[in-house]
Amino acid sequence: MKFTVLGTGRWGTFITWYLAFRRYTVTEWGRPGSRALAALMEKRENEYVKIPDSVNLTDNIGEAISDADVVIIAIKSQALRELATLIKEYGALDKKIVLCMKGIEEDSGLRLTEIMQELGYDKNRLTVWVGPGHIQEFVNAKPNCMVIDGYNPELVRELCDALKSPLIRFYYGDDIIGSEIGAAAKNVIGIAAGILDGGGMASLKGPLMARGAREVARLIHAMGGNELSAYGLCHLGDYETTLFSPYSNNRNFGESIAKGEKFEKLAEGVYTAKGLKLLGEKYGVDMPITNAVYRVLYEDKNPFTELFGMFDRRTVTEFVL
Repeated sequence: MKFTVLGTGRWGTFITWYLAFRRYTVTEWGRPGSRALAALMEKRENEYVKIPDSVNLTDNIGEAISDADVVIIAIKSQALRELATLIKEYGALDKKIVLCMKGIEEDSGLRLTEIMQELGYDKNRLTVWVGPGHIQEFVNAKPNCMVIDGYNPELVRELCDALKSPLIRFYYGDDIIGSEIGAAAKNVIGIAAGILDGGGMASLKGPLMARGAREVARLIHAMGGNELSAYGLCHLGDYETTLFSPYSNNRNFGESIAKGEKFEKLAEGVYTAKGLKLLGEKYGVDMPITNAVYRVLYEDKNPFTELFGMFDRRTVTEFVL
C-alpha cells in the first residue's frame, strides 16, 4: 500500500514520519513556494520530526496523487474545499481518501466528508482519522488511542489494520456523523477551557467537560448520529489533549483571550464555533457553551461574562435532550 500525505504542517509531517516508521512507501506534498516544504527539503526535519530519506518530498501535485493508493489530507479544515477541488484534476476521485483534520466548514456548517461528497467524491472511499494525541508525545514513544471512521466498514477495517502499531491503537469507527462532529466540537470546548485557565478558574473545567460533552451529544443525536460518540475517543476521549495539555493550540488560544494576549498559531475551534452555531440553529439544539464562545470570538463579548452567565440559566434535568 502506497500513501501520499498532503500537507507539511505539524500533523502532516507527523503522519509522514509515522507511515515511514511503519515501513510504508510515502510521498509528502506541500504547496509550491511553501516555506515549510522548503525547510523539509533542505534539512528533512522540522521542530517535531525528522523525515527519513525513504520519503519522497515534492511540490508536484500530479506526482503526489498518481503515486498513491491512499491519499491522506492533513491541512487546515477551511482550506479543504479548495484543495479537494484541485486534486480532482489529478485522479484523486479514484483514490482512497483519509481526512486528518477536525473541523466544520464555517459558512455552511458542512462536515468535511460532506464537502468531499458535494465535490463528487464517492463516500465509500472517504474516511476520517480522529482522536487524541500530540505529536510531541508520539515522537517520544508515548502511545495513544485513535479512531478511523467512514461510510464503508471494509475500508475502515482495512486502514485500521494497516496503520495500527504499539504507538497508536486504532478503533473501528461506526458513526461518521458523531466522529466528525465530536472531533470538531472538542476544539470549541478547548477554547472555553483556555478562557477558564486564563481567568484562574481551572476547577470549572470538570463541569465544562461534562456539560460540553452533553451539548455535543445532543447535536449528534439531532443530526442522526449516535450520541454516545460524544463520550468516545473522538470527543470526550480527546479532552485531556485539548482542555489540559500545554501543547493544545485551542486551549492556548482561549487562555490568550482571557489574558488579553496575541496568539499566532492556528486554532481550528475559532472557525468551528461559527459552523457549530449554524448547526445548532438548523437542528434546534440548545448549545450554550458553543454560543458563548461564538459571542466572544465574533461579537467581542467579555469572555468571563459569557461563561459565567451560564450560571443564570434556568435549572433543567442534567440529561435532558
